[in-house]
Amino acid sequence: MQKYYQKLKKPKWSPPAWIFGPVWTVLYIIIAVSFGSVFYDTFLGKISWLITLPFALNLIFNFSFTYIQFGLKNNKLAAADIILVLFTILWAFIAIMPYKPWVVYLNIFYLLWVSFATTLQLTITFMNKR
Repeated sequence: MQKYYQKLKKPKWSPPAWIFGPVWTVLYIIIAVSFGSVFYDTFLGKISWLITLPFALNLIFNFSFTYIQFGLKNNKLAAADIILVLFTILWAFIAIMPYKPWVVYLNIFYLLWVSFATTLQLTITFMNKR
């Protein structure tokens, strides 16, 4: 997995590979707490399933990225996937803000990191097009 990523052309501003693990560990804790709260309230009937939909889709797209990028080694599909991750974060923020604004505030770092990751992935995809 790492050998593949190391061989890709990357921009000079790309962070070292070791930084991704710690950042995602913190983000997954934030996601578990905040998204878990949204799903819990949905199961209790306090929030509609339509409000929860972007959170569910976000998890699917987020967890798919690693397989697409490192398993399939498909930069173009990974770029499309990370755009969907970013889109569903924004959609989730809009959907949940009237009900649980703390979820939005807690996930600002997630939004910022995925915005950066999207820019990085699009740049890597462009730099490695064949």
